[in-house]
Amino acid sequence: MKRLLVIPSVPANVIGGKTALEKKFLDGMRYNRTVWEGPIRVLLRETPVPLTYRYEIDDPSTLPFELALVPQDHHICAIDLEGVDIVLASGDSHDQLHLADLCRDLGIRLLYSIEYIPETRSQIIYLDRTRSLPRKLRTMLWNYRQERRRRRAFEKADALQANGYPAAEFYRRVNPNTLLYLDNRIGEAMLATPAEMAARASRLRSGAPLRLLNSGRLEPMKGAQDLVPIARKLAADGVDFELDIFGAGSLAGEIRDGIAAHGLEARVRLHAPVDFDTELVPFARREADLFLSCNRQSDPSCTYLESMGCGLPVAGYDNRMWKSLLEASAAGWSASLGNAQGLASCLSRLAGRREEILTASERALEFTRKHVFESEFALRAEHMKAVLEAKPSSACGDRQP
Repeated sequence: MKRLLVIPSVPANVIGGKTALEKKFLDGMRYNRTVWEGPIRVLLRETPVPLTYRYEIDDPSTLPFELALVPQDHHICAIDLEGVDIVLASGDSHDQLHLADLCRDLGIRLLYSIEYIPETRSQIIYLDRTRSLPRKLRTMLWNYRQERRRRRAFEKADALQANGYPAAEFYRRVNPNTLLYLDNRIGEAMLATPAEMAARASRLRSGAPLRLLNSGRLEPMKGAQDLVPIARKLAADGVDFELDIFGAGSLAGEIRDGIAAHGLEARVRLHAPVDFDTELVPFARREADLFLSCNRQSDPSCTYLESMGCGLPVAGYDNRMWKSLLEASAAGWSASLGNAQGLASCLSRLAGRREEILTASERALEFTRKHVFESEFALRAEHMKAVLEAKPSSACGDRQP
């Protein structure tokens, strides 16, 4: 009964006597409880900023794991690791990189999970509209120094778990015991059904409007500023289409104004965030034909696989993540990074190639079937068990989808 401590990068809120956790994280931890045989403790930092996609809990003791909340500026130390056999820490968080030395001193096995590569961090800074150029340069320099710390910590860690192709490829050179996984929240029971796939095919073949879907944070780093220009280009090309956008963020007002200013109200609809399980997934499975991704960075967005599991092929920019996922799945199309007009032209061509969309739709579903939520979490749990059983210098190898 080995004891696991999970220290993620996501925070928690305590508001009005209720504890709020990030919903996707909570879903993952609940499933972790079913595949990890020993006790699990989770250490989260409190933040005063309300979580956008949150789940509120009246009594944390009812959770299937022990929850420890610490102040935002808390420095994780030996007392936090008491009684622990293995730690799964966030390699994206600079304030957890010291755990490599701490765990080694205490004889505790350590795995880091990692998502971002240096290029992605630079992309995030570059696309941040709130920072001046001097501030961006200072932040990039700070990130460079933290990256040196990160690589040293990863060399000392027992293993890495890399979410997405870019991180796995980049950091495997630092620690060969790197597991590639594709994080998502699509379970086997949530996949598009044969009846839904058949209904989509029938509708597309009837010549009905092409139904596009976009969901996620409406931020520059996610390319949300390109949604209205793409819709304008499609309308100018005479494409019969509909675009549903689900999300919230700093660009929501700009998008809403753009829809009105260009007379797109009959084609483009902006929705507030909705529950993933009960609203977004059913909508994607039954009311959409294709997922439009404008993500300009190489992060391993869950949205790719989650949309593909609903039977939606993806049209997106060729950032490092989508480029690799597209090569592995053949479930979509790409345009050069940041080329909104090029992505719109791709969609215009596809509007007249319905069978091509349907072929990609089947490929999307079949690829995701091999990487559903349950199998990816079970894979990670098996990797952690192997690290516990191996000698500290031993590598468990990696895995390709």
